[in-house]
Formats: sequence, C-alpha cells, structure tokens
Amino acid sequence: MSFVWKEAFTLGDFAWSGSDTFSDIIEITDLEGLKRFLDVVHIKFCLLKPWCENENFPLVETRDLLPSFESELWEYKGLPGFSMVAFARPLESFSEIFQYDILHPVLSAVNSAEGASCPLETHVIARNVQIFLSRLPKKLQDPFRDKFRRVDTAVLDYYPALMPYLLAMDRAHVFATDTYGHYHLAGLFASFPSDMDGEIKRFGLRIGKFKIGDNEMYERNRTFVCQFLMELYGYPISSERRTSAALFSRRLHKLGERFMIRVLGQSDRTLTTIWNNGESRPYPRVEKTALVRLDPEQKDLIRACEEGGYFVDAEKRVVIIRIAYKQHRYNADNVRQDRALSVERQELIHPLTGRVLHDVNVVKDTSTMILRLNDIVRGEYVGRVVYKRNELVENTDTDEKRLKFLFAWLSKNQRRIIGYSEEFYNNTTKVLDAYLKSGDNQEAFALLHDLRQEVMAKYAYIRQARTVRYLEDIVSRNYKGERLTYNRMLVEAATLLRDLKFELGNYFEPLMLSVLHYIEMILDDRYLLRRYINCPDDKLSRNGIEIRKNYRRLVSLRDEFESVRKSRQKPAGEA
Repeated sequence: MSFVWKEAFTLGDFAWSGSDTFSDIIEITDLEGLKRFLDVVHIKFCLLKPWCENENFPLVETRDLLPSFESELWEYKGLPGFSMVAFARPLESFSEIFQYDILHPVLSAVNSAEGASCPLETHVIARNVQIFLSRLPKKLQDPFRDKFRRVDTAVLDYYPALMPYLLAMDRAHVFATDTYGHYHLAGLFASFPSDMDGEIKRFGLRIGKFKIGDNEMYERNRTFVCQFLMELYGYPISSERRTSAALFSRRLHKLGERFMIRVLGQSDRTLTTIWNNGESRPYPRVEKTALVRLDPEQKDLIRACEEGGYFVDAEKRVVIIRIAYKQHRYNADNVRQDRALSVERQELIHPLTGRVLHDVNVVKDTSTMILRLNDIVRGEYVGRVVYKRNELVENTDTDEKRLKFLFAWLSKNQRRIIGYSEEFYNNTTKVLDAYLKSGDNQEAFALLHDLRQEVMAKYAYIRQARTVRYLEDIVSRNYKGERLTYNRMLVEAATLLRDLKFELGNYFEPLMLSVLHYIEMILDDRYLLRRYINCPDDKLSRNGIEIRKNYRRLVSLRDEFESVRKSRQKPAGEA
C-alpha cells in the first residue's frame, strides 16, 4: 500500500504524537474549528484506515455523489458507521429535545469544587467510564477499562483514541461546549427524534403536492415528496439512521440552533455533514466527503494530483473528495422541479497536510459522463446500478442489463441532460439514438418490449422537458445567449411549440401544465398587451402589426395545447 493511514494529516494543523494521540492540548471554542478537527479525525479513522486495512475496500462511485442520490442496497458490515451531533452551546439536559447519556468534563466539575485534589475528579472520571461500558459490546469493555480508567474521556484530546469504541455503538455521540466555551464530548447513545410522517405531510402540503383529504393525490406524490425532502439534506430515501439525522437537522435549523450533524453509513461509505453556523439560510449546509477513484480520462487533474501529492493511492488514482451542495426551493413551474440539490463546490483534500485543492471538476465532468454512456450502450461498462430502487444490476453484458442501466442513467442524470449545454445534449442524444433506434438491435429489443418502452418514455420526457426549458428561456427573453425583442420572443415561442406538437404522442401532464403556464406568461405580458395588443389599429407600426399577428398565432397554439390536454384527461367517473 502506497499510503499508511497512521501518517494521515501529520503535516497538518494538529500536532500528532502517535496514531491516535496529540502532543498539544486540543482547545476548540467555535463550531467551524470543531468541524475542521472532526474532518481530520473522521477522514483518518473512518475512511483512510479502513481503506488501508481492507484489500477490497469499496470506493464510492463518483456518480453516487451527484444528486439525485440513489439508495445503496448493499451494506458493508465490516466498515465503520456512526452518527453524531454538535451544538455551539452548553447542553441543558432536561430542556433538550432528544435523549442521550450525559458525560461531564472533569475540568468543569473540579473548578466548581474546593481543592486541587478533590475526590470529585475521580468520581467524574469513573462515572464517564461506566457510561461508556454500559453501551459497549462485552468484548470491548475490558480493553476500554484498561485504557481509559484514569483519563477524562470527555476532552477532545482523547477523541481519536475513542473512535474504535464509538464506532461500535449503534446510536449517536454528542459534542457541546462547557461553561468556559470549550468543546468536549458531552454525551453518548443519543437518539435523534424524527416525526417523519408529520414532516412529509406538512412539506407536501406546503409545496402543493398534497391536499387535505385527497388520498389519491397523496398516494401519487408521496414518493416524490419523500425524495425531495430527504435530498434537501443530502440523502436518498434510506436507512433510519440517515432519515432521522436529516429530519433532526431540519428541526434544529427551524429552532435557530447553531449545530453540526454528521453521519457515516456502512452502505454509502460517505461522511455526510449537515450544519449551520448561524447563517441566515433557508436550509442548513450539506457536504459529503468520500474516497473516490479519478477517471483515467481526467489527465490534467491526475497530473495536478501527482505534482501536489493529493493521491492516497497514485496507482489506483484514489483521492479524498469533499463536495458542497446548494439547495433549491421547490418550483412547480420548473421542468427540473425534482431538483432539490446541486453541486456547488468540489475540492480534494491532501492526505498528509489537509491542504485543499479548489476548483476541481470530478463528479460533473460531462466528458466522462458521455464516455460512461458510451460504455453502457456498447456493453463495456463494468459496475452496478440500482434499477427502480429495488433491483441491483451488475455489468452490461446483455441487452436487458443495458436497458436497465440506461433507465437508471437517464433517471439519475435527467435534470443535467435538461439543463446542461447544447453540446452535451447533442452528444447524449447521438449516443442514445445510435443504440435505441438502430435496426441491428430491433430483434433483441422485440424480446424486451416493455423494458425498451420504459427507456423510450424516459428519453421522450427528457427531450420534451428540454424544449420546455427553452420555452422558459424565451419567456425571460434570453434565448441561446441572445436578448430577444418582443416580436422575436413570439416567433421563437411559436416555432418551438409547433415542433413540440409532433412529440405529443408521448404525453406528460406535468410538462403540459408547464407549457401552458409559460404560454400564459407571454400572453399576459403587461407591456405587450398595452403597447401592441390593446392598442388601436391606426396607432400600430409595421412592426406592431407583425407582433399582433404573431401574438394571435400563439393564442391559436395555446388553444391547440389546451385541446390536447382536455382530450387526454379522463372524463369524470370513467374507470
């Protein structure tokens, strides 16, 4: 192994005297400083150590760090997992909204007593040790007792040495400040309360996906609401540990707390951090840190990593990546309405110094996305994907697997295909058309009719959504990098809608509603109505007459689309 985990971050901000000890006292008084400290400890003991000790460590696929996140069906029992919460204040045990086993720092207790050698010190240490022992598996109790019976386990100095024991606990550990403002380990075995049913229903009502008493609407949209809400906090619909962390962070944020929640799952192998340090934001910040492998095509980045020493393993191109995400409010009129999260920033972390390499593009590199798509349709992609949330598909050696991979790939990258550049879109459609519409594949597809239709329907939705996105740009009068005049806006909108009519063999109600919404926005433009439509004929210029003519064409197209929508809707009472 090219890298030894015990050397991790030894050239960084903290002075290590051993693999899990420090030569200086660790004193941290602010949440951001605590986060930097925990970043170092958690990356070292929860990512790098397992990587070095497991020959077949399952690296995280870069695509798994792109929203929307997919549930991981495989859980790696031998890998570490934990959850934790930190508060930027002392805890008040009776007033807190969650349950935990309380740990007391010795210094606070001793300073409130008389004498330097007060027996209270021994009592506090013994009590903290006993709390640990009560939550540890039996096989770890004697080693823990031998190592920590005489030390203050609440201070940060011993946190790295405590990691093997904390990772053996099912529930979360807790950090808070003491009476002097210093951070310490304040609790164990914490349970994060989560009113999942209430949160989902309240959120669904707020964004208009639910109506009180409408069971059919609830059943139709429940999965969408769950997925959108969880994604805002960096997760798919997943395990109880991650669900409760997301909903607890939501509750803390609403209460105005300064906090940090971090979870490492044994399935996702990713450190997910949800935190807020007092900023006025609609949602807390979300970050993910993981070990990933760089694609061999990213030659410039590989060269920069080699020169800067950022590789954990240069031969396998393994790096530590940290990704910050940006949340998006739900917008029913946006064709990318399922987009709750997008990548805001990517950076690589140096395994020895902790130095950060900014402005890298690992997970959003469009060239590697196209190459991966090419590999899928050619049957050359080696890997696995979750098909429809419940089926694990490995490799692409048959047409059935390729179609399932394609469906998952299109679902995963739907919002990116809709929103990315014209070049990326054209390259994507070229690859898809060459596979899905090739005469050479029709015989194989005949045996996979339903599966191919699923893929084609998803593809058709993306094509139409891309068109609707162009319509959105036209409404704002900024189309393909040009500022549109009112006449040009009407002409471009009419041209786009005439083309869209030919694709309505595949009908999608949400897209139709968006189309009608944007048409109405154009037709209801106040300046357009006042200056050209409601203006007397004798006051119109030649350009004004042309604008009015194109306006009427758009009205006619609106009526056509309304007619299509009505024809596609079932009459009331029809089965």
